[in-house]
Amino acid sequence: MARVNSPFSNYAHAILTANALRTPDKVALTYCGERSFTYDRLNRKVNRVAHALLAAGIEPGTRVASLMNETLHVAEVYLAQMKIGSTVAALNPYWPAETLRQVVEHSGCTAFVYDATVEKLVDAIRADLPGVKLWLRVGGPGDGSVDLDALAEAAGEDEPPLGGFGDDLLALFYTSGTTGLPKAVMHTHSSSLASAQIWLDVDRDQDSVMGTGAIIWGIGFPALVGPAFYAGMTLVLEQDWGPANFLKVVPREKVTHVSLIPSFFSALLGSDEHEQADLSSLKAIVLGGEPLLPGLRERIMKRLPGAAIYSYYGQTEAPYTCFGRQDDGSQNLSSVGRARMSCAVRVTDPGGRRVVGQVGEINLTGPNVMSGYDGLPDKTAEVLRDGWYVGGDLGRMDEDGFVYVLGRREDSILKGGQWSQPAQIEEAAIEVDGVAEAGVVGVPAHPEGQDAVEQKILVAVVPRSGATLDAETVRAALAARLPAHQAPDAVVVAEDLPHTQDASGGPGKLLRRGIRDLYADRVGQ
Repeated sequence: MARVNSPFSNYAHAILTANALRTPDKVALTYCGERSFTYDRLNRKVNRVAHALLAAGIEPGTRVASLMNETLHVAEVYLAQMKIGSTVAALNPYWPAETLRQVVEHSGCTAFVYDATVEKLVDAIRADLPGVKLWLRVGGPGDGSVDLDALAEAAGEDEPPLGGFGDDLLALFYTSGTTGLPKAVMHTHSSSLASAQIWLDVDRDQDSVMGTGAIIWGIGFPALVGPAFYAGMTLVLEQDWGPANFLKVVPREKVTHVSLIPSFFSALLGSDEHEQADLSSLKAIVLGGEPLLPGLRERIMKRLPGAAIYSYYGQTEAPYTCFGRQDDGSQNLSSVGRARMSCAVRVTDPGGRRVVGQVGEINLTGPNVMSGYDGLPDKTAEVLRDGWYVGGDLGRMDEDGFVYVLGRREDSILKGGQWSQPAQIEEAAIEVDGVAEAGVVGVPAHPEGQDAVEQKILVAVVPRSGATLDAETVRAALAARLPAHQAPDAVVVAEDLPHTQDASGGPGKLLRRGIRDLYADRVGQ
């Protein structure tokens, strides 16, 4: 029997068109304080882009390399592609040209859409991508490229034929690629809609306003844009979402909801610039992507006493699987929460058996889990085991189902015959007076000898604004409050720590490997 596809199993229809039908006159999106779109107007604009893509030759199932840096272009073009059922290969505009070329080549994309901000990058790789037969440019005409704006201007605003549903492939979202080429994570319409339901677990009302910035390309789109639209919120979309602009945009747009990584607040509260800003509109702060240390949580709660603080845990392969509240006493503060509705989590021992109260590998499952890595069946088989995603994080679960994430297996530090996770030491470090942020890594204690596993501990710290730190004083303070196997062997005072570059203007995730590369030679000096 032929499959009957509901339009509401098409991702873009479910998160955008449904709201254009329900609340057509509500503001869906504001862009950099300059432009505003109701749900009806945005939907009609997306429809025009969708018709333009179809006219250019994009069909359901066509893999389209999508490289854009202007957030409004990302929102409009991604949604248009998703309506017509083409596959979005969501590329990172901050990748080096060679990484970008290899990713596109591996993806099998036959079309490439880009905006004017990345034209030089496109020019650098274009001749080396013979498999790409169709080039489309947003932002005006370009040599050898279809002018997508001109096509959209002449297109109709009626709903395009929907071309993707349910378990059809929606997009390739890429891992960070800290080792080797970024892996293409395959998400379907269904798995992305499951992630879009995150705000249903957060207190909100018809006037809630979600704020975000340039990190919406890639997994940021279904993690930030999709949930805001699915919940019928107003999305405040900026190019710059760093601390300085955050302090301007939140009071200007009366932003109520944000989803950020803890490092953002380390930077925001590490200077005095935030003290005069009116941030009272913030009602919900969702934090994840890296450990939320208790000392930083206390700083956030003190600065924003009217905001509820939530934590989440998941990965590109399984976004937003666990969720919890951090400020109301409903859970142990060191837990990331419990599995969200329709999701499940367990911790397993080396034999794959479920354990409670013991350290093991964290397993995630639910409708939000990826369908696999594109073109990498062996890698897929390593992490997808009987319906569970096992991505290499260690943790434990208590009898009530609360999850405690200890960290990556490869980040674990062995000293004095005992294992530690960097977050345990980082937590103690940011409680030292004058420390704004800390990063901890292990380095081989005897790199040339037999005992290559035993490690020494290196701590890098960033001083708070106006503070002066002395490395030896910090080391002594940590040695006094930590057990011997966690005491640092060396402390480095740095102006800043290495983070991923996400174009937001603020810090991305902490790169512990970068700390090791920069400062490993300080150990033992």
